[in-house]
Amino acid sequence: MPSVETTPAISRAGITTSATGERHIPSSVRPDGSVRKEIRVRPGYRPPEDVELYKNRTAEGFRNRGKAGIPGAENLKKEEDPTKSTAAANKNAKRREARKKAAAEKDDDKPAEPAKAAEPPEAPKPVDPEAEKEKEAKKLVKKLRQARELKDKKEKGEGLLPEQFQKVIKINELVNQLEKLGYDSQGEKKSTGNENNELANQLEKLDLDLQSEKKPAET
Repeated sequence: MPSVETTPAISRAGITTSATGERHIPSSVRPDGSVRKEIRVRPGYRPPEDVELYKNRTAEGFRNRGKAGIPGAENLKKEEDPTKSTAAANKNAKRREARKKAAAEKDDDKPAEPAKAAEPPEAPKPVDPEAEKEKEAKKLVKKLRQARELKDKKEKGEGLLPEQFQKVIKINELVNQLEKLGYDSQGEKKSTGNENNELANQLEKLDLDLQSEKKPAET
């Protein structure tokens, strides 16, 4: 009769004992595919995982005293009629089904809400070029005022930092930018050529009116 090979038992720590009594940890394959070599365990060594814990029956019974419940209660539970619990479960299931059906019918009776029309995108507000020029001019005037204050300090002999000196040498550049926007170095808006012509026409008309008033008096 052929002998039946038995698989050696493996302890909690993964140690296997061969037929010759040698103990070792079998080789295994790591997740990355590399092979972990077999490890021999020296005789007499017992890892903590394989050490059985001592259990005191008295202490174990005292610790589990609350789990036992009332003496004799288990027999009462066994004597209960199983048909009662089944009937109650069926009754509850029928109630839940009836509630679901009523809720579904109520939802069907509701009229479908019309889909909301997509709101048109808000039109961009028109940009006032004069307001933008005025805003930019205010920024330039502020920079120009700071640069002039630093220039006064330099003329009085006070030392300036490199970034402060850079602001001073940009005074003329700031003035030119203001002139392009139609403002003077003080931030006042310059009058355009049309405004000057209109003012000249008004003065000329006023002069003619004065001359016409003087002629009757001379005659």
